[in-house]
Amino acid sequence: MLISVDPLQRLIGDIFHAEGCSAAESGRIAKSLMSASLTGHDSHGVLRTPRYVWWLHEGHLKPDQKLDIITDSGAFALADGCHGFGQTIAPQAVELGMRKASGEGVAVIALRNSGHIGRVGDWAEMAAEAGFISVHFVNVAGSQLVAPFGGVDRRLSTAPFTVGFPLANADPIILDFATSMVAEGKVMVAAHGGAKLPPGALIDQDGRLSSDPRTLYGSAPDAKDRGPRAGTGAIRAMGEHKGSGLALICELLAGALTNSGCCGPDKRPIANGMLSIYINPAALGVAETMAAEAHKYLEWFKTSRPATPGGEVLLPGEPERRLRAKHMAEGIILPDAGWKSICETARAANIDPDRYLN
Repeated sequence: MLISVDPLQRLIGDIFHAEGCSAAESGRIAKSLMSASLTGHDSHGVLRTPRYVWWLHEGHLKPDQKLDIITDSGAFALADGCHGFGQTIAPQAVELGMRKASGEGVAVIALRNSGHIGRVGDWAEMAAEAGFISVHFVNVAGSQLVAPFGGVDRRLSTAPFTVGFPLANADPIILDFATSMVAEGKVMVAAHGGAKLPPGALIDQDGRLSSDPRTLYGSAPDAKDRGPRAGTGAIRAMGEHKGSGLALICELLAGALTNSGCCGPDKRPIANGMLSIYINPAALGVAETMAAEAHKYLEWFKTSRPATPGGEVLLPGEPERRLRAKHMAEGIILPDAGWKSICETARAANIDPDRYLN
């Protein structure tokens, strides 16, 4: 299903407005989900809409929340997201970090109990656009999805790791990935008829590798009954022991240190924890020399000869920017099952999705 960007974003925003979010928050949610879809991160894109609405109905998400500052001391702060939508909570946390880093040179913001914060790269981009370096460790309390290296049982969340590095007069470097081989949302996309999973992305209880989303999502015939808790298998950690180790650190820093909670074993509401570090290069007096050295190095980095004919060495963030331009011009293709699920969610909110297609 090919859909133009603007009508689809309006539809998503209208769904959340109808579900009780303010117009401003509905717009933020729609923009964030659309941004993920535009940059090729369908796992965090508009296909998440039915899941978000379900979480809202279940009380796992609360509309229009503000950060509750628990601890505020110099360059450090602990903030509670009060289970608000991550698209509202995360930018507040970024603004707090940038404000502190402006005065202190560096800031550490521990965020707990946020709703799904979406594509973490959005928040690294937000900081980079203002000239700040940022590093983000993220986990998901209540979400047991990933098997550690050497195991088959779920003991980790997908635990994203993200770094943003600003570049003067150029697009920033944005490194943004889940520490699992694939994000849970990519399994969701595959279960709805979207892009297939890479071979061996999943592992079943007998230790067999799989690319079948039913390993994680089960075999429920109705899409609304599918969920990552329905299957008995797990997602594999990326990079073998290295990815598994980084995921463990994300759980400890974003889950234990923030008191948001690690992914298990106790049952907790689904919530993101995020430990973020913000660095103000201007405070070190190195902004100009940093930019010059970075540009020189990145130019040399990209001169590495391609490993395959016609290939290219890409910087983190380049594929996303190219996809954004392509999708803005041509529209977004959604799998039929995913579009059907969005339409069902819209109609349940008394919205006719067909009028957004004209």
